[in-house]
Amino acid sequence: MLLRSISVALVAAVAMAGVSAQAAPAESGPAYGPRLEGFDYPAPVHLFKFESQGNALEMAYLDVKPEQANGQVAVLMHGKNFCAATWEDTIKALTGAGYRVIAPDQIGFCKSSKPRAYQYSFQQLASNTHALLASLGVQQAILIGHSTGGMLATRYALMYPTEVSRLVMINPIGLEDWKAKGVPSMTVDQWFAREKQTSAERIRAYEQSTYYAGQWRTDYEPWVQMLAGMYRGPGRDLVAWNSALLYDMIYTQPVVYEFGQVRPWTLLLIGQKDTTAIAKDTAPQEVRARLGNYPELGRAAAKAIPHATLVEFPDAGHAPQIQDAVALHKALLEWLASPDVSRTRRPD
Repeated sequence: MLLRSISVALVAAVAMAGVSAQAAPAESGPAYGPRLEGFDYPAPVHLFKFESQGNALEMAYLDVKPEQANGQVAVLMHGKNFCAATWEDTIKALTGAGYRVIAPDQIGFCKSSKPRAYQYSFQQLASNTHALLASLGVQQAILIGHSTGGMLATRYALMYPTEVSRLVMINPIGLEDWKAKGVPSMTVDQWFAREKQTSAERIRAYEQSTYYAGQWRTDYEPWVQMLAGMYRGPGRDLVAWNSALLYDMIYTQPVVYEFGQVRPWTLLLIGQKDTTAIAKDTAPQEVRARLGNYPELGRAAAKAIPHATLVEFPDAGHAPQIQDAVALHKALLEWLASPDVSRTRRPD
C-alpha cells in the first residue's frame, strides 16, 4: 500500500469539517522538497538520466511488472497537477490484467528535475519519454494520458505513430483552443505570480469543484498535500517557476487542430461534469460560459479522431480514474481486450 506522508489527524480534520473545501485546514501539513523529497510512491522510483538543452536531467519513473505478463506495455502520462503516484489504482488494475506499466514524472513535475531554464514543449516532453522507453527496450506501447498527459500522449502518437499500439485519453485538455476562444494571454512572469499564491486551501477548492464534480472524500486529500507540500518546502520558488513555464506551454500549444492525423485506435474516457479550461477565470464571463463543456468537447474529439471510441461517465468530473476508478478501469480493460472497433457508449 502507498505510504503517503500525511498525518491521520489532517485527514480526519477534513472529514469532520463536513468535507468542505472552505472548512478544511488551509496550510497544515507536510513540507516536501522541490522534487517531492519525503513523499512516498506506491512502487520503487527509478531515475533516467539524460542531457537536454544543456541540462543534466533526471526523469523519475515507476516500472511495475505484472505477475503474469501478457507481453504488452502501458505508459501512463500524468496531468498538470498529478504525478506518477496518482496512478496508483490504475497501475494495480493494469498489472492485475497482465500489463507492464511504466509511469514517468515528466521533467518539471513531481520527483523529476526542475531546470531553471528550459524551453518546454509537448514535442520535447514526448522526445524525453521516447528516450526513456528506448533505454528500457520498449519499442511498442499503449499510451494512457490524463488531462495534460492526454495532450502529451496525442503529441507522442503524432510523432511516433508506428510505436503506439493504442491511445487512451482520460479527460484530456487541449480539446479546445482557449486562446482562440478568448482567454487572455499571460506572460510567464504573470503565471509565476499566480503560482506563488498556491496553497492547500486553493488546491482543495479547485479540485473539489472541477476534479470531483463538487464531491469530496478523504482519500482525495493526500493528493492535495502532495502538491501543497512542494509549495511549503525550501524549493517553492523553483516549483512555482517550472509550473509557470508549463502553464505557458499548455496554453500556447493546443493539439485539437491535429486530431484528424491521429493514427492509433483511440479511447476517450470522459467525465461529463468536467469544466476544465486553463485560466478561464481571467476571461470575460461570456467567454467563460462557453469553455470546458466536456460533453460537447468529448463528442467532437471522437468525431475528429479517425478510429475513436468514446465512453462517457455521467457523474464524474476531471479525474474519473480517481473518482470512479472501478467503472473507468472496467471500461479501459474491456476496450484494451477488444477487437479494434469504433463506438460511443456509456459505461454499464
